[in-house]
Amino acid sequence: MNKKIGIIRFPGSNCDRDMIDVLHDIYQVSSAIIDYRSTSIGSVAGVIVPGGFSYGDYLRAGALASHAPIMLELAQQAGKGLPVLGICNGFQILTEARLLPGTLLKNKTRQFICETVYLKVEKGSSLYHKSLGQACLNMPIAHGEGNYAIDDSGLKKLHDQGQILFKYASKSGVTSEEFNPNGSRANIAGITNKQGNVLGLMPHPERASYERLNTGVDGRVLLSSFLSLCAI
Repeated sequence: MNKKIGIIRFPGSNCDRDMIDVLHDIYQVSSAIIDYRSTSIGSVAGVIVPGGFSYGDYLRAGALASHAPIMLELAQQAGKGLPVLGICNGFQILTEARLLPGTLLKNKTRQFICETVYLKVEKGSSLYHKSLGQACLNMPIAHGEGNYAIDDSGLKKLHDQGQILFKYASKSGVTSEEFNPNGSRANIAGITNKQGNVLGLMPHPERASYERLNTGVDGRVLLSSFLSLCAI
């Protein structure tokens, strides 16, 4: 099996290099940059849609990137079970491309947020839920449009089908409005698709993977789960 992880690069991506370094330094895993104009993902074990400001966040964050040529191929391969991880802008792109339900709106404060948050792992049957257990992880966020929105029926489906992976919480795992940094419905910070192979989250695990950064290393827990799903 090919052990490379594909990383899609859009105009405005700025976290792709960070992810390449983490995969190489922490996991000794090679990366393959996939250009947004490509129509083929190539032979990779999984794909990461990194953070940044694709197309300058014109229209809406992720809106233009969702129509890039590579996204049709990504949707097809994800439908066949390819593991896909969307981080921050990557999460926004995955919702705009309808690989994940809901949408990301401007933060309730209408201001850019850059801070660390605690994330409670919710109940579900995906590999992520099983490997993370009932942990409470600490990771950085940095976004202006992280306010997750979904209608009542969509929210019920997420709960019923166990698709919610992370909720913003206190250090002890309390989920309440007090610990919701951006106004996300039900404190949602990350979700999977029904099959569990596509994950989108607003926090940055790649920014919580090096001890020298003083942001903790809880990001490794999430990235290890993704690589396990990729059979790496």
